Amino acid sequence: MTILDTLLKRSGEKCELCSSNNSLAVYNVEPNDGASSDTSILCCDTCLEQIAAPDTMDANHWRCLNDSMWSQETVVQVMAWRQLSQLSSELWAQDLLEMLYLDEANQKWAQAGLMIAEAVAVDPTRDSNGTILQAGDNVTIIKDLVVKGAGFTAKRGTTVRGISMTSNPEHIEGRVNGTRVVLVSAYMKKL
Repeated sequence: MTILDTLLKRSGEKCELCSSNNSLAVYNVEPNDGASSDTSILCCDTCLEQIAAPDTMDANHWRCLNDSMWSQETVVQVMAWRQLSQLSSELWAQDLLEMLYLDEANQKWAQAGLMIAEAVAVDPTRDSNGTILQAGDNVTIIKDLVVKGAGFTAKRGTTVRGISMTSNPEHIEGRVNGTRVVLVSAYMKKL
């Protein structure tokens, strides 16, 4: 069973943050030792775009965290904590953040993700030629890549349109064969 299949079953085929069932994709919650269902969540496009670009966050969209922060899945709680921390200027987010308890190890995981997001601002994502990539750019894959958890190979020469940035400057997100996946930016070339 792939990670996507596991997450679809676990979430009831809904975004684990906002419960939307539109355009769902796997989001790997960095940092971790490798993508798995324990370190990934199922997200809709709206959540993914706002996670990738925190400066465009719609605070009202994230009121859904009032429900998802109580998930039985630790990885969902970690993402809820991160998003609430990003929205800490909102009184309702502060209140929810005070109620959300994470044990010491998971608190460190949640905080490490915020530190990675801050490092992205300093260390931009670059393609194979060293060109800086930004959200919305179009890129071409320069090497056949096996997409773990999705069960297919992203072929060399495939164009990925309207990429999104991730919390890791070495990765980008985009749609390949109709599936939203995380790709290594070093194997991309900006168009």
